[in-house]
Amino acid sequence: MPVIDVHHHYFPPDLHQSKLQTNQDIGWRTPSGHLPWSPELSLKAMDGLGIDMSILSYPAIPHGTISEENRQAARARNELAFDICRKHPTRFGFFATLPFLDDIQGCLDEIAFALDDLNADGVSLASSYGQGQSAKYIGDEAYEPIWGELNRRGAVVFLHGTQTPSSTPYPHPFLGIPITEVPNETFKAAAHLVVTGRKRQYPDVKIILAHMGGTVSSMAARTAVLASYMGCTLSPEEMLDDFKSFYFETALSAYGPALTAMDEFAEPGHVLWGSDFPAVSSESVAWFNGQLNEHYREDGEKLAKVLYKNALHLFAKKERIVEYK
Repeated sequence: MPVIDVHHHYFPPDLHQSKLQTNQDIGWRTPSGHLPWSPELSLKAMDGLGIDMSILSYPAIPHGTISEENRQAARARNELAFDICRKHPTRFGFFATLPFLDDIQGCLDEIAFALDDLNADGVSLASSYGQGQSAKYIGDEAYEPIWGELNRRGAVVFLHGTQTPSSTPYPHPFLGIPITEVPNETFKAAAHLVVTGRKRQYPDVKIILAHMGGTVSSMAARTAVLASYMGCTLSPEEMLDDFKSFYFETALSAYGPALTAMDEFAEPGHVLWGSDFPAVSSESVAWFNGQLNEHYREDGEKLAKVLYKNALHLFAKKERIVEYK
């Protein structure tokens, strides 16, 4: 059965040294041999895991400046991803990287270039941009021109939580920021889009939440009811409908009880398959894949939808490639 991986990172050469330092700061260890990264590393893992096609995305990095240098960095990353896809057209697609999101015109220009000239499959966004008290979550009104353009195009957005520290140190060496905080940042970004009305305002953007949205399925009702109490003009039922309308990918999240909750929570056809390779090991990916296969053992059609059919509704141009393979 085909598999389309919608959560698969690429690490450009310039990310190598900075990622090694960042790992020390956030309490994470990139698997041995994954830095420096190459397309061949991913292809070997994909073959071993039975992944037919991966949609590449640059890691979610929230900091930056409004500058020509930042624009050029985003352009270089997109041209690199495009070149990888050109060399391996049946194995890779990519989500475009944008400049620092406060650079509205730079982002609009890069959206046009990536989607029109490079034929990107969508755009990747971080949960927030900026640092400390100046940080803004993705539904901030400053970003409305970007959402408006993505909505006009009916674009696919891959939304990934940032590695933002909490107000206290991470609790244990085994509980670093990627393990404990990143899924919560994804949830907070989704909740921000819902309570600000952006999700409802721009319904033609198809937003994929990384890691099954973090805690979205368990926190949505609490958020809807209490946000309404705090003054949100949307009703709890409207907010719940908006939460359910996201797409959810399974990377590091495909475990029986969590999948049961997602089966009940998400709109039909809104669960996709993801790995988070090469940020994690093939062994970790395989463990979760085993859980997913066991969960859908009695429902081959639902398994097929998660593994590839639902993705083909978002990436229709991939259908001929997957069917051919």
